Amino acid sequence: MENSSIIQRSIARPEFGPFVLLVVELAVFWGFNHDFLSPQNISNILAFTVELGLIALAMTLLMTSGEFDLSVGSLFGFSPVLMWTLFNSGLTSLEAGFVVALLVAALIGLVNGWFVTQLKIPSFLVTLGMLLVVRGTALFVTNGFPQRTWSAEGSWLAEVLVGDFFIGPFRIYMSLFWFIAAAIALGYVLTQSRTGNWIQAAGGNPQAARARGVNVSGVKIGLFILSSVMASLAGVISSLRTSAANPNSGTGYELEVIAMVVIGGTALTGGRGTIIGTVLGILILRVMRNGIVLIGVPGLAYNIFIGAIILGMMALHSWLERRHQAGT
Repeated sequence: MENSSIIQRSIARPEFGPFVLLVVELAVFWGFNHDFLSPQNISNILAFTVELGLIALAMTLLMTSGEFDLSVGSLFGFSPVLMWTLFNSGLTSLEAGFVVALLVAALIGLVNGWFVTQLKIPSFLVTLGMLLVVRGTALFVTNGFPQRTWSAEGSWLAEVLVGDFFIGPFRIYMSLFWFIAAAIALGYVLTQSRTGNWIQAAGGNPQAARARGVNVSGVKIGLFILSSVMASLAGVISSLRTSAANPNSGTGYELEVIAMVVIGGTALTGGRGTIIGTVLGILILRVMRNGIVLIGVPGLAYNIFIGAIILGMMALHSWLERRHQAGT
């Protein structure tokens, strides 16, 4: 009887559906092509997973508080452009340019949060406007052309963020450890800290949270800043790894990141979030993008699969929620 209760509780968790889907994905793609689980392909999946994953982790906390940030994709492209423009023009060192890029991102997040909390404008509209401003600035500064990046060879910053080494046949980038550290830290904040309680309260019932002394506006502004800084960091990591800084980088990433978070089990309406679920959602979509190409499905069909997965997971989460409320 006790084992049955443990199984029921496991199935009721929001991470259960994403976990099953990920296992099924891995089995199906491996069945079609045994090279899918080869060390080289696993290394490729992990390398690409980190960059969008960093943004998705921060987005999980922001969505748990009941808000969205559509400007993360444009920041992903803008921050490395800013860093390399400062460096290539001789105004700063690469490391100083990196710090400036993060500070500018933090300022953008502060502006987003201020507009949402003080002017009471929906975050969808505020961050959509910021998306256009940031992307337009990147295109204007560069005239639409990528920036030079090859002079970063030998930089300690590049080594710290994206230095690579081999563990047996697996190629591992340092960025993977930054992602793991961020997942552990934000998971602890969300589930084990007083700040996590504030975040969930701000998204679940902001009026009640304010009545209990929670600084809802301060919490949300802090999360907008975190979201922007993580998007900036992800963009810089991608730029250093690929030796490219394109002002159009990150186009559409905001929707893919939100999809990762939603698939992982974070409530769209706020009040409930899960970092473990988001990590599973990240892996689901990155494995999907890699796997469909590896088995010969045109990459342009990727959005079809994303949409189908979102609809399926939303139906599953709705069913589990109804069962939980019914006590079965």
